[in-house]
Amino acid sequence: MKKTPRFKSAKCGDDIKAEYDFDYRKAKPNRFAGRGGEKCTVIVLDDDVSQVFSDSQSVNTALRAFISAMPSKAK
Repeated sequence: MKKTPRFKSAKCGDDIKAEYDFDYRKAKPNRFAGRGGEKCTVIVLDDDVSQVFSDSQSVNTALRAFISAMPSKAK
């Protein structure tokens, strides 16, 4: 009866095998980094509306003004 070979445990160390060639010049930033804590909701605007607003800050300012003008019962 043959004994099954045991797997060698991975050694902790800084040596990386030669076949791992990391070219950091081709690395790209993580597009998902930094999104964990901030809640984000995407809303698609119609073309005529998107021409009025240049960025998200102007949309938020207009919406906050609209909300403050609403009667308190509707909020």
